[in-house]
Order: sequence, then structure tokens, then C-alpha cells
Amino acid sequence: MTQTTTRVLGPGDLGAALAVLDSDPVANAFVASRVQVAGLDPWRLGGEMWGWYAGGELRSLCYAGANLVPVCAEPEAVRAFAERARRSGRRCSSIVGPAEPTAELWRLLEPSWGPARDVRPHQPLMATDRLSRDVQPDPYVRRVRKDEMDVIMPACVAMFTEEVGVSPLAGDGGLLYQARVAELVGSGRAFARFADGKVVFKAEIGAATPQACQIQGVWVAPEYRGRGLSETGMAAVLRYALTDTAPVVSLYVNDYNLPARASYRRVGFRETGAFMSVLF
Repeated sequence: MTQTTTRVLGPGDLGAALAVLDSDPVANAFVASRVQVAGLDPWRLGGEMWGWYAGGELRSLCYAGANLVPVCAEPEAVRAFAERARRSGRRCSSIVGPAEPTAELWRLLEPSWGPARDVRPHQPLMATDRLSRDVQPDPYVRRVRKDEMDVIMPACVAMFTEEVGVSPLAGDGGLLYQARVAELVGSGRAFARFADGKVVFKAEIGAATPQACQIQGVWVAPEYRGRGLSETGMAAVLRYALTDTAPVVSLYVNDYNLPARASYRRVGFRETGAFMSVLF
């Protein structure tokens, strides 16, 4: 019989954890980006990294922080992670990851953690490694400067509230969210088009590794929708991402958002998998 075990990983496990993450750099971009910057020390990582071993080999991971994220999780690993999560109690605001293991993880956790505020069972994961030949980048989309935080924040709050269903200003007054936006702006990974002192399009490169990066927070001001700004804006952000960040660019989108999915396809993204999100 194959002996299995689950434990919290530490700095000495970094090499093995990175090998698991590197097995699917596009799907694992979020967790990999955190680990490559912070290592596996829980304080720096902002949560624990659980590892599942089979026959002495690290095979699956689960990031347990503000999000619970299964990584390369085999069925037996999912069951082990669910048991550990039940014992720990819910501390996360969401469960998110590849659709199949996330669905099983939620099935096991729902009796003790439910009900969820929202469950999004199928969110297409889309990726590309080249610029579109059909959509020209918007020349007015540029990096957001540090002195433009007061202009970009209202757009970020509007996007988050529209997408997630709650304001990021709830709870701590938005301190953590503002710090995250400031981090993206400071690292040159926030992009926008401005008009009359307001943001009309924005997006960020939220997770980035040398192998892949992930675009997030795509938003067009309501009064500017229907003008094609999401396509030309995304083409501009894609150009920045491929030139400066990583050779593969990804994002995931709600399956019911048909206009966005069509827009991303026109920019060159293709569906490569599916994510699932459980929001609390």
C-alpha cells in the first residue's frame, strides 16, 4: 500500500513545492507567484501551505490563507485537505481553484462551512502566448502612476463590488484592499485609460511568475461600455504583459459573462481549463 500523509510545509520544503507548482504554471500562477516571493514561511506567505505526500513524494498542495486553493490535488489529497480544513474551521473568504478538485473540496466542506454566499461552478480559464492580429492595442492605456491612487481606487472598488457582490471597503474600511491596489500600482502591474480625470478602462496583472501571469480586475466604466474599449484595452494590457512579465498570459471569467468571453476570444485568449469559486 502507498503510505500517504498531510502536513504543513516549511521553508525546507520550498524546492519540492515549487516543483509541484511548475507542473502547471498557468493554472497555478496565483499560488506560485506568492510562493516565489514569500517562500513557505506562514507569516510571509499570509497563510499555511499544506502538502500531501504519497510514498514519500510531495504530490499535492493546498494554500490556506485568505483563500483556500487546492493545487494539483488528487482525489485522496482533496479528502485530506477537506478534513484538515474542517478541523481548522473556516478562516478564508473564498475557495478557488481548478473546477474538479474545488467542487469535491466544497462538497466535503459544505455541511460544516455552508451555506456559501455564492458558488460559481464553472469559470473558463483562458490563456494566450501571442498578440492578436485582429485587435489593435489602445494607445491610451498605460501604467497607473503612484500619484494616481485617488483616481484608480474608485474604479477598483466599483469593479470589486460589481464582480464579487460586496464592497472591499467593508470590515477594515478597505485598508487591506487599498494596500493590495497600491502594491500593484507600485510594481507597475496596474493599467488604465483615463478621460476627464476618471478611469474609463482598467485591468491589473495580479499574479506573475517567470512562466505565466494572470490578468484580473478588468473593468470598463458603465457609460463607456459597448464601445469596444474592453477589447482594445485588453490588447494593450496583453502587450505589456507579454513584453515585460511572462511568456503566457491567462485570466478566468464567469461562464455566464458571454460578452466578456467573446471579447477575450477576439483578443486572442483561448479556453484551456476551468476554475470554480465559492464565495463566503
